[in-house]
Amino acid sequence: MAQRIVINHQREREAAMRHPEKAHRPDNPIQRKPDWIRVKAPGGNPAYHETRALMREHKLTTVCEEAACPNIGECWSKRHATMMIMGEICTRACAFCNVTTGRPHPLDHDEPQRVAEAVATLGLKHVVLTSVDRDDLPDGGAQHFARVIEAIRETSPGTTIEILTPDFLRKDGALEVVVQARPDVFNHNIETVPRLYPGIRPGARYYQSIRLLDEAKRLDPSLFTKSGLMLGLGEEKAEVGQVMDDFRIADVDFITLGQYLQPSVKHAPVRHFVTPNEFADYAAWARVKGFLQISASPLTRSSYHADRDFAELRETRLRRLKGQD
Repeated sequence: MAQRIVINHQREREAAMRHPEKAHRPDNPIQRKPDWIRVKAPGGNPAYHETRALMREHKLTTVCEEAACPNIGECWSKRHATMMIMGEICTRACAFCNVTTGRPHPLDHDEPQRVAEAVATLGLKHVVLTSVDRDDLPDGGAQHFARVIEAIRETSPGTTIEILTPDFLRKDGALEVVVQARPDVFNHNIETVPRLYPGIRPGARYYQSIRLLDEAKRLDPSLFTKSGLMLGLGEEKAEVGQVMDDFRIADVDFITLGQYLQPSVKHAPVRHFVTPNEFADYAAWARVKGFLQISASPLTRSSYHADRDFAELRETRLRRLKGQD
């Protein structure tokens, strides 16, 4: 019991440092995770430590660490890391997110080359790039995304590139810049159902995100589009179904559904631990609605098994074009 109290106090101190804007909020006790959602620590796996050392050597930030992803041990042991560009400080204060909120530093103009070098060193066939929200920049960081994509294309022309972008709210022309850089997958996460946006994503707008996905596909119909939701925040099943329908109207190809996990006592509480059987039901529902690819499980995250999923996504589209699916 004493050890648990010490751990809780440590979490509170860490939350206060990373999320000063949440300090005034009442504590939400962190529930014990069910057996099906627990993961093993990376332990002594040498590949994990090699990946970590490489990120440090190139001075790169990863969403794996910043967002406290539960899959970091598995992914880094396979030398897969999702790189988070434009710094580790976000201008938004979402109630679910563990990334630090505050005033970001100026862009690092050497970052695109460092990312490209890390991708080449890891020998990645598929790389996922994400970023913090940069509402402080005139283009929301769109040009920086484009520069990173271009740098990877130069050093690793055979690597496919998946980007997970902010919503570029009130950043006219930003999406066009990113799409013109020709990523293979354009991902923007909806995160939750529209009813919960005021409390969970107060700086975002649901229909802006839907429009962004729709416009990305309109600008480049060959582009794969992808989005995801966290479940367990208090959403109703019918609301998830409505989001799926909105995705299909926007011609989204790939949907991810995963369990929300509460990073600290100052974050939104888990309202429900969605069972594996419930995730299977959601996946079956999504297949009926016509998505090319579905990933739905307690530990699903946007970039979890992204390389394997992209290969399957491409094959599924080819089969449908040939009328074989």
